[in-house]
Amino acid sequence: MSSISGFLIVKPENGGIWDLFKFLAMNNQQSVAKFLEGSHGNGGVFEEEVNSDNRWVIVVSIIARKVVKMFGKPLEWTGYLVEFILNLLSLNGNFLGLAYRILHGDVVIPQRGSETFISAVGHLDGRIDLYKSDMLLKDFNEPDILNNLLKPEKGNQALLDLCIMASKLAYENAKVVRNVVNLHWKMHFVDFYNCWNGKVHMGFLESLGLGTRKNTSTFQENLQVKNVNSGNLNGLYASNPSSEDYKLSTSNQQGGLDQSSDKKLLLVMGERTAYYFVKSKLKSLLKEHKNAKFVVTGHSLGGALAILFPTVLILHEEDEVMQWLLGVYTYGQLRVGNRQLGRFMESRLEYPDPKYFRVVYCNDIVPRLPYDNKTFLYKHFGICLYYNSLYIEHKVDEEPNPNYFGIRFLIPEYMNVVWELFRSLIIGHMHGLEYKECWESTLLRIVGLAIPGLSAHSPVDYVNSVRLGRMDQFR
Repeated sequence: MSSISGFLIVKPENGGIWDLFKFLAMNNQQSVAKFLEGSHGNGGVFEEEVNSDNRWVIVVSIIARKVVKMFGKPLEWTGYLVEFILNLLSLNGNFLGLAYRILHGDVVIPQRGSETFISAVGHLDGRIDLYKSDMLLKDFNEPDILNNLLKPEKGNQALLDLCIMASKLAYENAKVVRNVVNLHWKMHFVDFYNCWNGKVHMGFLESLGLGTRKNTSTFQENLQVKNVNSGNLNGLYASNPSSEDYKLSTSNQQGGLDQSSDKKLLLVMGERTAYYFVKSKLKSLLKEHKNAKFVVTGHSLGGALAILFPTVLILHEEDEVMQWLLGVYTYGQLRVGNRQLGRFMESRLEYPDPKYFRVVYCNDIVPRLPYDNKTFLYKHFGICLYYNSLYIEHKVDEEPNPNYFGIRFLIPEYMNVVWELFRSLIIGHMHGLEYKECWESTLLRIVGLAIPGLSAHSPVDYVNSVRLGRMDQFR
């Protein structure tokens, strides 16, 4: 594999609106250099790296980062307030119960970080028990279970369910995660890592390891665009890696560091970043459990991080770790790179058996971002398990309406979100109380009437797709 030749990182805080205007209107290279940090150093970007083909990508990235910075803290505080209110209601018996407790002076105040404090995502879908978990544990005694679980068919329903439940659980705090994994799933919870660039939960079963989603701490940190110029890779979409992280990894690939400084820097980075924490712990677990396999999974941004984890492992030539990879299962994952990255990863994850599966529910807007067009060039790869609003599974290369704003899909999108709202009111009667949706989920679906695709990103539909899904009989 050829080494990475350079990198380009957007630094929106280093320039102003006037610099952005001069770059957009006059292609002023000195102005754009303020926003970029690359392998040539700050301000040392070559003109070909920011040519007209890349100009809009850079401008949109800078604007998006500035908007996120502006609204990041207010959104974070709003999130804290919403979660506090949701927990206040749930701990006190919802609206009527809270009113009763207020009158009697017996109100339970939510404590963030406690076993009873649930995230907003957890309130949308309160299911915590695994579907047919007894069957999953029993099946591990069968000699061919690992091969069977890798097949993207009905037979891997137990693994798909385990992955979506782990992805959903990753939004919770450490005490909630430990309680669910140990008491409800009857598995061993390894640890909860609170790194500078996020939180990582790791669970481990005798024959199956789970490294779940990295849940970033603030909304602002969730969006950092990194453009990587390489003979093999281009246009990686990542979150939270600092330029120091990337310089370290690229220098390692190029042999640009001597052996002693390389080891010292790796030690420092191993103490700082979630990636090195997970990789180090995973290696020790695999040495301890010789017959183990591990799965990487995540929902939304966590899904993007899930596929980026083996990508970086491959870049770092961690062949010993990769041979124990059972699979990567993502849910509502956004795009992480271009076609070149897809070809690079497919050659390593699809042979001899496919190991990467993207689960997409209906009109979910997130898997359609960033855009797959001539400007942004983002492209999904891997096997897509697409579920429509009837929970019928289709095995496709790309979900329908890949860029969301297709005109011919507009009316069906609005009709579909009305159907989903109606379905949420009757699904409990159709399939049992387990599937009855709470008022928080119904409220989100009402909001989704204005923005089709928003409510479709909820884990509720992904859990339902796995548990109620059936294959298309006509494919």
